[in-house]
Amino acid sequence: QVQLAESGGGMVQAGGSLRLSCAASGSTGSVNDMGWFRQAPGKQRELVAKIGSDKTATYADSAKGRFTVSRDNAKNTVSLQMDSLKLEDTAVYYCYAHVTLPGGFRYTSWGQGTQVTVSS
Repeated sequence: QVQLAESGGGMVQAGGSLRLSCAASGSTGSVNDMGWFRQAPGKQRELVAKIGSDKTATYADSAKGRFTVSRDNAKNTVSLQMDSLKLEDTAVYYCYAHVTLPGGFRYTSWGQGTQVTVSS
């Protein structure tokens, strides 16, 4: 089972920047897509950005031009650089990884979540 550990959340003023990191450990199998979801109070969890093992990145419209997702395949880590943060970016951010085990079984592993708070 792959475990994901996140770091880098915190509080920042609007317009500021934060960098989130997530490291996978354990029986990693083959890690496919990695990325970040977020969930604000009273709202559904939404995809923020994802990146494939080929480094192809996809962003939510709300993240385009402000956030950058990257990964290190050798270390099985994924990061999210968040710039020009807005009040509406306040949420708990979760990293995830799609994993394929030998034999083809697939599952999704989730991090525990890290709080990002943007203040005015």
